[in-house]
Amino acid sequence: MYDAVFFDLDGTLIDTESIALVTGKAAFAAHGHAVDDAFMHALVGKDEPTAALMIRAALPQADLDAVNRHWRDGFAAGVDAGLALKPGVEALLERVEHPLAIVTSTGRTGAHRKLALAGIAEAFTHVVTLDDVRAPKPAPDPYLLAAELFGYDPGRCLVFEDSETGAEAAYRAGCTVVQVPDVVPSEGRWAHHLAPDLLTGARMAGLFRG
Repeated sequence: MYDAVFFDLDGTLIDTESIALVTGKAAFAAHGHAVDDAFMHALVGKDEPTAALMIRAALPQADLDAVNRHWRDGFAAGVDAGLALKPGVEALLERVEHPLAIVTSTGRTGAHRKLALAGIAEAFTHVVTLDDVRAPKPAPDPYLLAAELFGYDPGRCLVFEDSETGAEAAYRAGCTVVQVPDVVPSEGRWAHHLAPDLLTGARMAGLFRG
């Protein structure tokens, strides 16, 4: 039914979005810009350059360099304190027999660091990052590249995503999309299957039974 399975990283396999939310709000507040959860949720799934444009548009007076330094330091400390896997990750990776890839909007260095800290790096044949594509999610390019690396038709690839941005990218690439929302609720506009957790999503997509 499927030739390969692709996973987004942040918010899908590892619980980093909650760290980003807390440390981001703290960074903005420390530099005189109190932001709410809705503001932070709008940044979920966005690559860093796109997020920067959104922040500059909303907060033109903000010292974005200072905010980002504060945010990066806080986020790094949070990650170093321990990366939790999302529910069902270990069981899912143990059961899936297909070739696997990570497709993330994180840069190459950060992506490989998170995978190593989470202890799941060896499960994946390929890791497609922001540094590997010209057009990031929601463009289909990252998922098209992942399929190309395996030599598979994207239409025979299954994708797990949490964000609207990522689900749109996978859908536009022609993949089958399972969306498991993380910190931001979704109606599953770009998903073939909207699921409460990874294992339920895998069953809904026919990846396995039981």
